[in-house]
Amino acid sequence: MALLSSIQTSLNGMKVAQNQLDIIGRNVANVDTEGYTRKTAQQNNVVMAGYHMGVQLADVKRNINTGLLRSYLSSNSLTTNISAQNEYLSKTEVLLGTPEGNNSIAANVADLQTDFDTFAVDVTSAAGRYSLLNSAQSLTSRLNSISTEIQKLRGDADIQIKDVVGKINSTLDTLAELNDSIVKYSVLGYEGVPDLEDQRDAALRELSGYIDISYFKRENGEIVIQTKSGTTLLDRDPHKLSHSAIAQANATTSYAAGSIAGIYVDGKDITNTIRDGEIKGLIQIRDVTLPSLQGQLDELASVLKDSINQVHNQGTAYPNTPSELSGTRAFLNPNIQSIKIEEGDVRFVIFDKNGEQVSTTTLKGDIGFSEGTLNEMATELQNWLRSVDAPNMSEATVAFDDKGKININTQNSNYSIGIIDGVNSNAGAIQQDAKISFDADGTNGYDREFEGFSSFFGLNDFFVSDGNEYIYDSKVLALNANLGLRTNATISFSDSERGIDFAQIEISTNDSLRDIVNKINSDEVLNQNIRASLVPNGNGYVLRIEDTMGVQLELTELTTPPTGVLNTLGMQPSNVGVSTTLAVREDITVSPERIANGSPIFNTNTGRYELNQAANDIANAMAKVFSKAQNFAQSVTIGQTETTLANYASTFVGNIATATANSLSELEYQQSLTNSISLKEAEVSGVDLDEELAQMVIYQQTYAACAQAFTASKEILDMLLDIV
Repeated sequence: MALLSSIQTSLNGMKVAQNQLDIIGRNVANVDTEGYTRKTAQQNNVVMAGYHMGVQLADVKRNINTGLLRSYLSSNSLTTNISAQNEYLSKTEVLLGTPEGNNSIAANVADLQTDFDTFAVDVTSAAGRYSLLNSAQSLTSRLNSISTEIQKLRGDADIQIKDVVGKINSTLDTLAELNDSIVKYSVLGYEGVPDLEDQRDAALRELSGYIDISYFKRENGEIVIQTKSGTTLLDRDPHKLSHSAIAQANATTSYAAGSIAGIYVDGKDITNTIRDGEIKGLIQIRDVTLPSLQGQLDELASVLKDSINQVHNQGTAYPNTPSELSGTRAFLNPNIQSIKIEEGDVRFVIFDKNGEQVSTTTLKGDIGFSEGTLNEMATELQNWLRSVDAPNMSEATVAFDDKGKININTQNSNYSIGIIDGVNSNAGAIQQDAKISFDADGTNGYDREFEGFSSFFGLNDFFVSDGNEYIYDSKVLALNANLGLRTNATISFSDSERGIDFAQIEISTNDSLRDIVNKINSDEVLNQNIRASLVPNGNGYVLRIEDTMGVQLELTELTTPPTGVLNTLGMQPSNVGVSTTLAVREDITVSPERIANGSPIFNTNTGRYELNQAANDIANAMAKVFSKAQNFAQSVTIGQTETTLANYASTFVGNIATATANSLSELEYQQSLTNSISLKEAEVSGVDLDEELAQMVIYQQTYAACAQAFTASKEILDMLLDIV
């Protein structure tokens, strides 16, 4: 029996040694295979009927540190997050230019400032006018192109999000198949299970690059995968993601407003709960970084447009003084909407070709119009134009067109018209913008205040932008901000399609911003074409109300007496997208001589107004716009501030440059950290050729020793059998 035991022991030893050599051979063969982990197997003693029968091979195991694997998954998710952002930040920096470069948007603003300064020095220079026009067009063109490219990048990011969603779903399918195979083969006792687990870990690594994940392993060998916020991605079956990419983005397109679809799992939107991975970086770019920059471009364009237009509307070009003035502001119903001249007066002067006064009047003092509907004002002004003592003025017209924009036309190119606001109705009164109140719905008092008659109607704008006032934004507020209402307030909605006061909502004293959004979006009348949303902005939110038809919208309060809720909210026509369409007024681009250089001069000797080609008071005032600190509203990363136009542009150009540099530095650090973890994993789990060769020698010697023992035992057994 001892000889038989010896023979069996030798055979078992030879078999174990052979299997160990096979394992070593696979390890050596896969030394350069990515994701392969070193395989080892323990040896267990075999005892049968009290006799030692040698050893047998236990299950093949992987040399792996699960803690390092989890660290790698987390680090890899952050690395791909930063990498995705860095890619788009680099593209954005190229668009804006570097702070120190001459090709940045800030440099364009500085160039325009220089040309306004030069123009103010010599307004009679044709070269100066053309240079000013070129700089203005270069700036507006640059703003247009940057805004367009920003929206294209946002669209690209959203398409990339859809692609990543597809990769996540494909990887989840792979993981589900590997789970099934590992469970099945573990039960059947197949030796290939550790290799399948290697493949599963490789798939986990790939998945972590797309989205943040955590996992745990069940006793049967399968794993369950979740996002770090707890959304299940794999539990026997994959829980796949879905996302519909937008066809085209614009400045008003946002996830917050619902115009960009969310990322869904089992019907639940998980967009805001994703913490890391490439998909998180793309969401950050699409919903925060690029919209923030767009908002800052729009703020720059809006302040530039409004401040220059405010001054330009105070002036008159000469000798190219226009005989026709067309407004840029659209009104819903001039028969109902009213204005009131609160302070000052508005003077109209008819000039001949020589810049000499032909006739003049004041709207409030002479004509007697201080308050009334827009059409009433137009009629009174037209009656005066037709009654003045000048050839062909009987054909003069003042009317609102079908878009609600005013047009003033002498109908005679020999006679031009100038508009001067003064502190009072006296001839030669100090020039100062008149204060005008506007009743947007013709009911319950005046809703907004403006400065300057010509500016209010947009009769002599320098810059223009497309689109009506169809979007309103509040100031930046906290979600639970107390609106300070003592009584309920009623907000009315009017637009150019459905008329004045076509719908209302009531705001209660304890309503929050979210309550207002819900009331608007759930109203059966409003939700057809009016959409409300909360747009993140810095440390708060902006309440945005949008007419989805893109038509003129007016918000008014019907409460008597008014609670001032619109002022509390700070609801004003939004400047979103202004930079996309900002342009120099078309007739100025054709004829730079129409750039206003001065205002009409009152000659105290003659008691009449006259135009002077060398007058430069308006040119000087426009130049001062650039040196004077302007008010800029909060725009995500830039808080509300007072600074110059050039400094504001430099701020967001510098912010992007800093963000890009920081992102690159952080990416390099994170990549280094991820690589370090990977190297540490390789030290623990990887194949060391020297170690494998040493083990190979040991098992070769073991095999030889067992073979010799087997031979000796067999020879002894044969001798005994021969003796018997």
